Amino acid sequence: MSTSSPEAVKKLLENMQTDLRSLSMECKKKFPPVKEAAESGIVKIKTIAARNTDILAALKENSSEAVQPFLMGCGTKEPKITQLCLAAIQRLMSHEVVSEAAAGNIINMLWQLMENGLEELKLLQTVLVLLTTNTVVHDEVLSKAIVLCFRLHFTKDNITNNTAAATVRQVVTVVFERMVAEDERFKGIVEQPPPVQGNTNRRSVSTLRPSAKDAYMLFQDLCQLVNADAPYWLVGMTEMTRTFGLELLESVLNDFPGVFLQHQEFSFLLKERVCPLVIKLFSPNIKFRQGSSSAASPAPVEKPYFPICMRLLRVVSVLIKHFYSLLVTECEIFLSLLVKFLDGEKPQWLRAVAVESVHRLCVQPHLLRSFCQSYDMKQHSTKVFRDIVNALGSFIQSLFIVPNAGNTAAISAPAGSVTQGAAQGGPGTGGVSGNLTTQAAFEYRGTWIPLMTVSVQGSAKATYLEMLDKVEPPSIPEGYAMSVAFSALLDLVRGITTMIERELAMEEEAAAEFREANPEQEWQQQPGAHLVWEEMVSACWCGLLAALSLLLDASTDETATENILKAELTMASLCGRLSLVTPRDAFITAICKASLPPHYALTVLSCNAANLSSKAYSIQGQSVQIISPSSESHQQVVAVGQPLTAQPQGTVVLTAKNIQCMRTLLNLAHCHGAVLGTSWQLVLATLQHLVWILGLKPGVGGALKPGRAVEGPSTVLTTAVMTDLPVISNILSRLFESSQYLDDVSLHHLINALCSLSLEAMEMAYGNNKEPSLFAVAKLLETGLVNMDRIEILWRPLTGHLLEVCQHPNSRMREWGAEALTALIKAGLAYKHDPPLAQNQRLQLLLLNPLKELSNVLHSDIRQKQLESVLQILQSQGDSLGPGWPLVLGVIGAIRNDQGESLIRTAFQCLQLVVTDFLPTMPCTCLQIVVDVAGSFGLQNQELNISLTSIGLLWNISDYFFQRGDAITQELGREEEALQKQAQEKGETLNRPFHPAPPFDCLWLCLYAKLGELCVDPRPAVRKSAGQTLFSTIAAHGTLLQQPTWHIVVWKVLFHLLDCVRTSSTTADKEKIESGGGNILIHHSRDTAEKQWAETWVLTLAGVARIFNTRRYLLQQLGDFFEAWEVLLNHIQSAALSKNNEVSLAALKSFQEILQIVTPVKDSDKAGDALAAMGVPPVLIDPLSASGPGRPLVRSDSLVERLTRYNGAELQAPPPGEESALEDSALWWSAWNTWYRTGTDSTRPPSGVTEKLSFIPSQPFLTALIQIFPALYQHIKANFSMEDLKKLGVILHGAVSVPISSDASPFILPSYTEAVLTSLQEAVLTALDVLQKAICVGPENLQVMYPAIFEQLLLFVEFSCKPPQYGRMETKHVANAKYNQIQLFAPAEWVALNYVPFAERSLEVLVDLYHKTACHKAVINEKVLQNIIKTLRMPLGLKYACPSESTWKLAVSSLLKVLSIGLPVARQHASSGKFDTMWPELANAFEDFLFTKSTPPDNLSIQEFQKNEAVDVEVVQLISTEILPFANFIPKDFVGQIMTMLNKGSIHSQSPSFTEAEIDVRMREEFSKVCFETLLQFSFSNKVSTPQEGYISRMALSVLLKRSQDVLRRYVEDERLSGRCPLPRQQVTEIIFVLKAISTLMDSLKKTQPENVDGNTWAQVIALYPTLVECITCSSSEVSSALKEALGPFKDFMQPPISRVQNGES
Repeated sequence: MSTSSPEAVKKLLENMQTDLRSLSMECKKKFPPVKEAAESGIVKIKTIAARNTDILAALKENSSEAVQPFLMGCGTKEPKITQLCLAAIQRLMSHEVVSEAAAGNIINMLWQLMENGLEELKLLQTVLVLLTTNTVVHDEVLSKAIVLCFRLHFTKDNITNNTAAATVRQVVTVVFERMVAEDERFKGIVEQPPPVQGNTNRRSVSTLRPSAKDAYMLFQDLCQLVNADAPYWLVGMTEMTRTFGLELLESVLNDFPGVFLQHQEFSFLLKERVCPLVIKLFSPNIKFRQGSSSAASPAPVEKPYFPICMRLLRVVSVLIKHFYSLLVTECEIFLSLLVKFLDGEKPQWLRAVAVESVHRLCVQPHLLRSFCQSYDMKQHSTKVFRDIVNALGSFIQSLFIVPNAGNTAAISAPAGSVTQGAAQGGPGTGGVSGNLTTQAAFEYRGTWIPLMTVSVQGSAKATYLEMLDKVEPPSIPEGYAMSVAFSALLDLVRGITTMIERELAMEEEAAAEFREANPEQEWQQQPGAHLVWEEMVSACWCGLLAALSLLLDASTDETATENILKAELTMASLCGRLSLVTPRDAFITAICKASLPPHYALTVLSCNAANLSSKAYSIQGQSVQIISPSSESHQQVVAVGQPLTAQPQGTVVLTAKNIQCMRTLLNLAHCHGAVLGTSWQLVLATLQHLVWILGLKPGVGGALKPGRAVEGPSTVLTTAVMTDLPVISNILSRLFESSQYLDDVSLHHLINALCSLSLEAMEMAYGNNKEPSLFAVAKLLETGLVNMDRIEILWRPLTGHLLEVCQHPNSRMREWGAEALTALIKAGLAYKHDPPLAQNQRLQLLLLNPLKELSNVLHSDIRQKQLESVLQILQSQGDSLGPGWPLVLGVIGAIRNDQGESLIRTAFQCLQLVVTDFLPTMPCTCLQIVVDVAGSFGLQNQELNISLTSIGLLWNISDYFFQRGDAITQELGREEEALQKQAQEKGETLNRPFHPAPPFDCLWLCLYAKLGELCVDPRPAVRKSAGQTLFSTIAAHGTLLQQPTWHIVVWKVLFHLLDCVRTSSTTADKEKIESGGGNILIHHSRDTAEKQWAETWVLTLAGVARIFNTRRYLLQQLGDFFEAWEVLLNHIQSAALSKNNEVSLAALKSFQEILQIVTPVKDSDKAGDALAAMGVPPVLIDPLSASGPGRPLVRSDSLVERLTRYNGAELQAPPPGEESALEDSALWWSAWNTWYRTGTDSTRPPSGVTEKLSFIPSQPFLTALIQIFPALYQHIKANFSMEDLKKLGVILHGAVSVPISSDASPFILPSYTEAVLTSLQEAVLTALDVLQKAICVGPENLQVMYPAIFEQLLLFVEFSCKPPQYGRMETKHVANAKYNQIQLFAPAEWVALNYVPFAERSLEVLVDLYHKTACHKAVINEKVLQNIIKTLRMPLGLKYACPSESTWKLAVSSLLKVLSIGLPVARQHASSGKFDTMWPELANAFEDFLFTKSTPPDNLSIQEFQKNEAVDVEVVQLISTEILPFANFIPKDFVGQIMTMLNKGSIHSQSPSFTEAEIDVRMREEFSKVCFETLLQFSFSNKVSTPQEGYISRMALSVLLKRSQDVLRRYVEDERLSGRCPLPRQQVTEIIFVLKAISTLMDSLKKTQPENVDGNTWAQVIALYPTLVECITCSSSEVSSALKEALGPFKDFMQPPISRVQNGES
C-alpha cells in the first residue's frame, strides 16, 4: 500500500494522534510542557485533516509544529519517552511529511541524544530513515547527521560501532545516490559550461547542484580524513581510522564511478586528492625490504601494515578498473607499484595480496587492452602490460627458487641466484615424494609446491584482499601464491585470446558481408584494432612463455598440464591468426620440446630456443629467463625407444606427460593448421621424432601403423601407451586428412614443412644403412591423397620433392618416394575431377609430368616402379589418357642401354599393350611418338628378342596406319590447321619433322626413318629384320603417300640409309668374331663384322633398287628423278667397287635390276600374273603379294578398291605409245658412266709390288659387269663414240686380265674335260659381238669403229702366247686347264686361266669379222691387215714353243683365211701406199713360221709331223697362188724375201736330232720340193707380161743356183773328210735332191726362150759344172746315178752360140 493512498493517510493521522496521546500520557506527571505540546499537536492535526484535501502536503508544511512535541519528548532524556518519540518521528519521516526545517530540528535533537550517549542504535536508525526516505536534509544538516554516525562508530560498544559503521556506509551511499538521481532529473537540460576551476579551492563547488555539492563535500572530507587532515564539511568529527576511510573511499569509487566520470569537479578530486593519497600511503610498502614485522599500530608507521596495504590495493583495483581513462598517468604509477609488490623481497602476505590484485586485473581483458594502448603502445612510456605479465612470470619463477613461501622468517636467496637450483628448503620441501601422486602440485629441481583451487575459472575471488577484519598479516598456506599466479596466468591467456578471437570473428563476418554486398571492392580492415592485438601479444608472449614452460616442466598433475598446454596452444593459435611468427613459433617450440624426451637433440627446436634465450627480459632490474627444463622428472615412464637422431645415450624414454603434450601438438595441428604457416616445420619435425620413438611405420596410403622397429627390441612400450598408439596413429591420419579444410596458403606451408622434414630425413639417411624416417614422405602422400580436388596447387612442390626422394641412395627411402609418387599419380588420374580430366588437359599433363620426370632417375628399382605404375595406368585409365599420351609414351620410351634387361622388358610390355589395345584411342598426333618409342626398343642392345619384336610392332603400327588411313589423315589435318594458325599468330614457321609433307605422310616418313635407323643397328639380326620390314612397308603401303612425299622417301630415307650403311660397311671391323655368344656357331661367310655389314649392304641396296624399279613411273614424275638416279648409281658404283665380293656382285645385280635388264624376281602369285595380263602396271601388283617379316598381311580393302583408288591417283600408267620413260638417254648415259667407272676401277691392276695381296675382283662379278654392257649399249648406241669404245676396250681387257684365285678356279670351270672359255671370257666376246653387229647395221659413220674392235680382238689373240699381266702380280698361267689338273696348283696361288681357248676364240671372231669388213675404208686405212699379221706373227714364230699346239695351227689357218681375203684388197689398193708397211710384216711372218726356231717336241709322231709339214706346204702354195703371180703389184724387196725364203725351203734343212730311221720323213722333202718347184715355176714364166714378172723369175733362178752350189760344195767337203764313213742319210738325201733339181733346171733352160734367160744365169749354171765333177768320187750309188742325170744336159753348153751370149749380156 502506497504511503500516499487515502487509507495510508488515514492510518497515519490515526497513528500520529495515538502517538501524541501516548506522549501526553507519559509526560503528564513529570513533563507538563511536553504534555501540553502533545495535546495541542492533536488539535493541530485534526484541524489540518479537516481543512485540507491534500493532507500530506499540509502536514509537511506544518511539520515543524507537528514534530515539536516529539522533539520535546526526546529532550526529556527518559528512555521510554525517547523511544516513543523516535518511533513517531520515524513514522513521519517514512511518510515524507518532514520539512527541511523540521529535519534540522530533528538532527539537532539527535545530536544532543548522541552527546548524551542515549539510544545510540535508535539514533542511527532514525538518521538512516531520515536520509533514505527523503531528500530534505542538505548541507550542514546533512553533514551533522553524517558526523553523528561517525561519532557513534567510535563508541565503546561493539554493537553500536558496527551498526554505526554500517550506517555510515549506507549514508554515504545515500548521498551519492541522491546525486545520481539529481543528475537523472536534470539530464535533458543543457547547462552553461562551468567556469574553469581553481586548484584546491572549495569555491569550485559553486557550480554544483545541491545533492552534488553534498556528495562533493563528503568525498573531499573523506580524503582529508584518510590523509589525517581536518575535514572541511564534516564539522565535529572527533576521531577516524584510516582503514575505515579507505573502505568508504573504495565503496564510493566502486559504486558510483559515473559521478566521477561525468563531473569535472569530482574527476578533479580523484586526480588531486585520491591518487596522491594512495601513493603517499603506499610508500612504506615500497621502501620496505622483508624483515621482522612488529605488532601493527593505528599510527602510520614506516613499515607495511597489512590492513591499510590491503585496502589500498583494493582502492587501486577500483581506480584502475573504473577510472583508468581519467587517471592514465596515475594508473601507470599504481601498476608499477603493484608489480614491485610481487618482488621476492616483499613480505609473503604482501606478495599474496599483490598477486590477488594482479589476478583481478587479469580477468579483465578489456582493461588489459587499454593498458596496452595507453602505455605499451606509447613512446617513452612504461611498458606496463608487458611488465605485469613478466612480473607474474618472475613471481612464479621466484617461488621455485625462494625456499618456502609462508615462512616469513626465512631469508630468500640473494637476487641473481636464479640458476643455482633450489636453495635450502624450508619445512615444505622435505619428504614430499611420497605424496606426489595424491595432490596436484608443481615440482622443479627439488622444490615442491602444492596446487590448490583458488577461484573459479575467469573470476578473481580473492582471499586475503577480503580479510578486512584482520589486523595482523595472515599466514599464507604453501602453494597459495603459486596457485593464484597460475590462475592469473591462465585467466590472462584465456581472456586475451577470447577477446581478440571474438573481435577477429566479428571482423571476418563484417568482411564477408561487405564482400557479399560489393563483390568488386576490396575489404579494408581497420588497422587500429590489429595493431593493438599485435602489441598485446607481443608484450605478453615472452613472459607467458617463460612462465608456462616452467610450469609445464614442473607440473605433476594431468589437469594442470592440460591447462598449461591449452594456454600455450591458444596463444600459439592466436599468434598464428595475427601472423606473429616469432611468438607463434616460440609457443609451438615449447609444446614440441615438452613432447620430446628431455635434452633430445632436435635441431629445429634448439635453434628456435637459442633465438628465445637470447631474449632475456629485464623487469626493473629483475631478470626473467626461459629456464631450461629440469630432467629430474618424477613422471611415469611409458615408452622407451630409439631416437631418430644420434643420441649419446642410445635409447630415450617417453613419459606420460610427453604423450599428453604430443596429443596437444596433434590437436594444435588438427584444429589450427590454417595459422601454423612455417611452424608446421616444428610441429611435424617433433611428430616425426615421436612417431619414430614409438616405432610407428608407414603403411599403405601413408597411414602410420604400429610396427616393430627394424633396429631390434630396443623399443619398449608400456600397455598404457600401447592402447594409445592406435588412437595417436588415427589422430595423425586425421590431422593430414583435415588438411583438406586448410586454405591454399596454409596447405602450401604444410607441404613445404613436410618437404623440408623429408630433406632432413634424406640428409640423415645418406651414407649409412640405418632405417630412414619415412614419416614425411608418408604424410606427403596422405596430404596429397586427401587434397585431390585441388591437387593443382600443391602438385608441383609435392611431386618435385618426391622426385628428389626417388633419387636418394638409400633404397628404402627411394622405394617410399616412388611408392608415394606413383600412388599420387594413379590416384590423381582415377579421381573424379571437376571438370573431368578429359576436359582439363592442363591438369592431366600436370599429373602425368612427374611420371615422366622419374625417367631421369638412374636407380633401376625406381624405374621398375615407374614402369609398373605405367602398366597399371594403362590398364585402368588407358582409354582416357587423351593428351597425356605423349608423356606416358615418353616414359615407356625412356629406356637406356645401361638399365638392364628386366626394366626394358617391363617397359616393352607397356609398349606392346599400347600397340595392341590403345592405338585407336590415342590422339593421332601421338602415333609418331609410338613409332619413336617402338624404334627406341629396337635400338636398345640389352635384349635382342625385344629389338626384333619391336620391329614386328613397327610393322603392326604401319598396318594400323594403312587400315585407318582416312581417319588419321583427317584428324592430323585438323591438328595441322590449328598449329598452322598458332604459328602464324606468333609469326613463326611451323616446325615439325619432314615439313612440308602432309601430316599423314610425315607419320609414314617417321616410321620409315625409324626403320632406317634400325637398319644400321650394330646387330646383324636387327639390321636384317629392319631392312626387310622397311622395304616391305614401303612396298606394301607406299601407294598411300602423296607424290611429293616420295621425294622425301627417296632422299631422306632411302638414300640416307644407303649412306649410313655404306659408311658402316666400309669402316667395319675385319677381326674375326669367334662365336656369336653362347654356343652359336657362325658361318665363315659371316664371321667378321665386315662380312655381316656386307649382308646388310646387299639387302639395302637391293631393296632400294627394287623400289626404284617397281615405283619407276611414280618416281619419274618427281622433278629430280635424274639426280636421284645419279645418286643411286653412285651407290651402286661404290658397292660394286667394295672389296667384298658379296656386296660387289649384289650391286651389279641391282644395277641390272634398275636397268630392267633382268626382271625382278617376284613371289607374285597367280593374281599378280593375271593382273599383269590385264595390263595393270607392276607398281600395283607388287605390294599385293608383299608381306611383312614372317607373316602374310591381311588386307582390309579388296583389290578392286585398290585399283579404282589407284586409277584416281595422279600417277597413271604410261600411255602404250612410249614403252618407258627410261628411254631418256640422259639416264642411260648416266648409267653408262657409272658402268664405265665401276669397270675401270674394278679392273685396274694394283700398282707397284704390294706385299699384302690387294683385293682382286671375283670372276662372277666381272662376268656380271661385262654382261650389263650389251643391254646398256642398246640404249646408248645412238651416241656411242669412238672414245667410249676405247673406254670399253680398256675395261674388257682389264677384266680378262684379272687372275682367278686358285681355290675358286674349280668353281669357275665346268667339269668336262676339254678346255673351254670361262663365263667372263664368253661375256667379253659377247660384248664385242654386240658392238660389231650394231656397227654392221648401223649408219656409215659407225664403221670407223671396226679397227678399234680389231685392235681389241688382236690384244686378246696375243694372250695365246703372252698371258696378260695383272699389275706385277705373280700368276701361274694355265694355258688350257682341264678340270682335273687344277687340283695340282698350290693353294692360294693366283691362276691366269684358259687364255688359249679365249685367244683362239677371239681369233676366230676376228677372222670372221675380217671376212665381213676387209673392204671397209676404215679397215683399209687403219692397216688392220698389217696388225693382224703382226699379231699372228707371234704364235706363228713360236710355233712349237706356243703354250698350246692348237694355237699356231689356228694362227696359220687364220692367216691363210685372212690373206685370201686381204691380199686382193691389198693389191687393189697397192697404189695408195696404204699397205706398204704390211709386206715386210708378212714376209717376216712367213719367215718366222716356215723356218721356226723352236724344235718340234720329241714325242711328236711321224703322222703328226707329216700333218705339220702339210701346213707348211699349204703356206707355200698360198705364196705361189696369191702372191707371186701378182708380183708386179708387190714391192720388189718383198718378192726378194719370198724368193730367198723359197730357196731356203727348197734345200733340205734337217734337224740333227732325228734318228736314222725317221730321217727320210723328217727331211720335209715334200716341203722342199714344193718350194723348189715354186721357185722353178716362177723362174721361167713363158708369159712375161710385165718386166716385174721377169724380175721375179730371174730372182728365183739366181737364188736356186746359189743354193745348189752351196749344197754341192758342202757335200764334197764332207765326203772328203769322212773317209770311209758314209755320210749321214740326211746329207745324202739332200745332195740327191740338189742333183735332181739341177737336172730339172737344165731341162727348163732348154725349153725356155733364150732371150728370157739372163746372162748371169748362164754363168751361174756353167759355174756349177766343176762342182758336179768333183762329186764323181762319191761313194754313194744313189748320188752317182743322180749325178749322171745332172751331168748329162751340160752337153748343150759345150759350144755356146755367140749371138746368145751377146743377147744375154744386153
